[in-house]
Amino acid sequence: MSTVLRSLLLLLSLAAASFAAQAQPTPATWIWYPGDFEIWLSNEVQARRVERDAFAPPFWRMDSAYPSVIFTKKTNTTAPEELVIDAEGRYNVTIDGTYVQLGLPKVQLPAGGHTIAIQVFNQKGLPALRVQGTTVCTDSSWTVATTNNTPFNIPPNSAPIQAGAWNFNRADTPPSAFRLPTEPKAPVKTERVGTATLVDFGQETFGYVRLKNLTGQGRVTLIYGESEDEARAPDRAETLDRFPVAATAAADFTTPDSRAFRYVLVQPEGNVRFDEVSMLFEALPNPRRGAFRSSDETINKIWDVSARTLELNSREFYFDGIKRDRWVWSGDANQSYLMNYYLAFDQATVQRTMWALRGKDPVEQHINTILDYSFYWFVSIYDYYLFTGDKETVQRMYPRMKTLMDFVLARRNANGMVEGLPGDWVFIDWPPEPMPKDGELSAEQLLFARSLEAMALCAEVVGDLRSANYKVMATDLRNKAMAAFWDPAQQALVHHRKDGKQVPLVTRYSNMFAMMFGYLTPAQIDSVKTGVILNDKVMRITTPYMNFYELEAMCQIGQFDYVTKQLREYWGGMLKEGATSFWEFYDPKEQGAARYAMYGRPFAKSLAHAWGASPLYLLGRYYLGVRPTAPGYSEYDVVPNLGGLEWMEGKVPTPAGEIAVNVTATQIKVTTVGGTGRLKFRSATAPASAAGAITRTGDQAYELTLQAGREYVVNYQAVK
Repeated sequence: MSTVLRSLLLLLSLAAASFAAQAQPTPATWIWYPGDFEIWLSNEVQARRVERDAFAPPFWRMDSAYPSVIFTKKTNTTAPEELVIDAEGRYNVTIDGTYVQLGLPKVQLPAGGHTIAIQVFNQKGLPALRVQGTTVCTDSSWTVATTNNTPFNIPPNSAPIQAGAWNFNRADTPPSAFRLPTEPKAPVKTERVGTATLVDFGQETFGYVRLKNLTGQGRVTLIYGESEDEARAPDRAETLDRFPVAATAAADFTTPDSRAFRYVLVQPEGNVRFDEVSMLFEALPNPRRGAFRSSDETINKIWDVSARTLELNSREFYFDGIKRDRWVWSGDANQSYLMNYYLAFDQATVQRTMWALRGKDPVEQHINTILDYSFYWFVSIYDYYLFTGDKETVQRMYPRMKTLMDFVLARRNANGMVEGLPGDWVFIDWPPEPMPKDGELSAEQLLFARSLEAMALCAEVVGDLRSANYKVMATDLRNKAMAAFWDPAQQALVHHRKDGKQVPLVTRYSNMFAMMFGYLTPAQIDSVKTGVILNDKVMRITTPYMNFYELEAMCQIGQFDYVTKQLREYWGGMLKEGATSFWEFYDPKEQGAARYAMYGRPFAKSLAHAWGASPLYLLGRYYLGVRPTAPGYSEYDVVPNLGGLEWMEGKVPTPAGEIAVNVTATQIKVTTVGGTGRLKFRSATAPASAAGAITRTGDQAYELTLQAGREYVVNYQAVK
């Protein structure tokens, strides 16, 4: 073959490839007004709560999707295109301000520059749009507004913003079709209880009960139990379902609603019969990216059960618990986000939950009506940015950050502090004994200061010049609070003030927050550690929720022996009680039926509560020691601490992959991915590594720079 012919064939091949690439349609995705899918979906799932036969939706204000929105896109095509339009709702189309009459869901777009505007109306659901052309397709580059100023040329009262989108790409899978996948599961044990059947699935689970070959005339009642005691108590169990049966031919039956349970008592009435009981397990398909193993089998089991606890509550959103509430609570979610960053690193569920919690303007109440829960929402957004580096999400949420912060600032008292006002729920924690919540609470002021700091950081991210104002307000409040609540006589922060005067009560909450936030001097840290945290006379904490913060504070000051002991005793105590997921509340002193009681009801306590999974975060961030120091792990630290363990190993997920850490008393091994890291450790002898130069940074303190995609092995001697 001649050189000329080969060149000609090559040119023809390249031309064909180019033509094929141009003819291949750009994939389209469904789009909506930012936050509206999340608000619509949260209404759907949070309205599924029942208490026995009673429907129990959330008690706070619930917003809705805008019923009418307009999507706009400026295009410039080199050839005419046919646009195929799918919408959730009725719609109209204008091109360059002129209505296009639709006989079919297709529009002919002429070549050249044009402005497409599509208005979608859906009063009963979520207005959403999908447009598929050759090069013109819906994605987050489209803009959306709540008013249509074409073709009438009326100034809009809503500025167009970038459309919201996720991964709904196919025309036949619109946002309203979103469902979690299911998987069949069989029970591990079946037992006859009189005329009923009691099944045990072996561990806490969630999904739909199935009855094989159900037939007869009558009724079947399903009593769900997180414990066997609950399933055996038809008159007192928190959750049950009753279904009429009128079937002459046997057919399989699946319950229409998902439930939380380990045990199910199936009670037939009349001549109703069935062959066997199974379930469809429903779960968010998130693979575990984080891992942890150590020389301590109890700690290993705690990590495993924590992972399952979080996974059970990681659903359309991060739930508080899968049995009772099935709601989205900001304080619970804030902790779930942090645990998630060390297990699945699932950004989408974090985004959905933050949008759903915030709702719409105007702001009329705190998130979930709870004063402290508004503060956790602000903090969670900057945490999200630090872990993921996702600036775009912060930019999208920032306008709603501003309006919520304006609401908070407008409710300060004459001292510039916050306190509970009519309509506010001041929560803090479920304490084991009565705790005052009136007046100015020191814990609330510290959370407020922390949220102002997060606000200032997010303002810098989006380029808002008001960041300096937020920073000044945060510093001023922090200094004012420390001066107002620090009691020199007790060398601790008091719980609250009334009428401008300190009340001498000391609780753990504000003291551990101040320690965790870096608000204490070294001398104050020492006095709080011994006089509050290690003082059995100060009211103890009995929720995993606040144990999270107490143990994080102690990790930050290097009290790992204390933390390891608490993990073994508190979470290990639940394991000894037979827990297969961790609980909402645990008091080791409670025995028998009291273990399951809460809110004055015998089985109201949640035995699969998201805030019970905090060992995931503690073991990943403070034992393996992996933490971002710049957005998206572009810079990070690895500061491992065995905490009394003989050895440990694990993986921590990041946007670039998993950082692997393996530690013994004589060797540290780190396998890196993206970004630049710093391995920080203490050694009783001079350490050595063939992978890089080790720098001494203090007495027995050393540091090694970590580059991406390498394995580092350091030989050292752990300091006891």
